[in-house]
Amino acid sequence: QVQLVESGGGLVQPGGSLRLSCAASGSIFSINAMGWYRQAPGKERELVAVITSGGMTNYADSVKGRFTISRDNAKNTVYLRMNSLKPEDTAVYYCNVQAVATTGWGEYWGQGTQVTVSS
Repeated sequence: QVQLVESGGGLVQPGGSLRLSCAASGSIFSINAMGWYRQAPGKERELVAVITSGGMTNYADSVKGRFTISRDNAKNTVYLRMNSLKPEDTAVYYCNVQAVATTGWGEYWGQGTQVTVSS
């Protein structure tokens, strides 16, 4: 089994910055893609950013140039640096990890962390 623990959410003013972290633990053999999704009230969950095991990244158009995803493979951790935050970035952010564990390949989700952008 794989457990994900997220941290770093909170309240920030427009134009501010936050960094989210997500650490994976458990009986992990390897981790493939790691990513961040978000869900705003009344909206569907959407992809924010993803990073492959080789370091290739992909971003939603709405966050390109403002958000940066990175990972530390030694720590099984993925980060999301969010700059120039806007009120429309307000959402619950979820970490997503695709990993091979003792139970085989699986897709895992974090518990979610609230990001609120408001003055």
